[in-house]
Amino acid sequence: MRKLKVYIPGIKFPSISVTGNYCYLNCAHCGRHYLEGMMKVTRKSLVERCIEMEREGYVGCLLSGGMDERLKVPLDKFKDEIREIKEKTKLKINAHVGFVDESDLEWLKYVDVVSLDFVGDEDVIRRVYRIDKTIKDYLGILDLLTSNGIEVAPHITIGLDFGRVHWEFKAIDMLINYPIKVLVLDVLIPTPGTEMANVEKVPVDVAVEVVKYAREKFEGELSIGCMRPFGRWREEFDKKAILVGVDRITNPPKKVIEWAKTIRDVEVHYECCVM
Repeated sequence: MRKLKVYIPGIKFPSISVTGNYCYLNCAHCGRHYLEGMMKVTRKSLVERCIEMEREGYVGCLLSGGMDERLKVPLDKFKDEIREIKEKTKLKINAHVGFVDESDLEWLKYVDVVSLDFVGDEDVIRRVYRIDKTIKDYLGILDLLTSNGIEVAPHITIGLDFGRVHWEFKAIDMLINYPIKVLVLDVLIPTPGTEMANVEKVPVDVAVEVVKYAREKFEGELSIGCMRPFGRWREEFDKKAILVGVDRITNPPKKVIEWAKTIRDVEVHYECCVM
């Protein structure tokens, strides 16, 4: 098997929200919950904060936030600041973008990687996100980014349909047709305060079947992202995903890292798993 890359982003690669705790949407799986733990910045403070971060030893950041009424994370309003960050620092930037279009190409050229949540089922899009978008709209983002030489790492959340697993295999079949280097698999966390708070966790072996399918189909680097249940579930799932042959894994338990070293070469990175 190839070398296993373990990613621990929180230490040197923080997540930054450019919208505070605000999001135009109130998705069933998130309910704005995940914005709360992000570093908050304004246009005035973003560049200064990034310069400070570099001095403090950080290697990069995830630029994210909630979506606005255009269904974009409004990073286009920070385009001058993003350019300035790349001019004044060596920080890497992973951008979580939403439904970008051609007008965004001007600033997207300054980011290192785009993280794109991908959904391959229109009923799931409506039930979870409640937006008037289609599979074609998601594929259009991939077409736009890849045709303009912008690195994109699609993310599939296993169990996004209220814990049910079905559409993920079709999504993988779609994505393997694109020139992507890293495919990220997350797993639904039933999160308190959201509509999915009481959804049953996806059974470990069911989630692993999706990982196996992706490993068989996708020739690039397969990554387990940071969103998946904690505790015993994570320990069991992580071990099985490593045995299946994933290339990258984010924030595994320490005991899993030590176990992995007994069966594979392990390399630790303090940044997002798409870098």
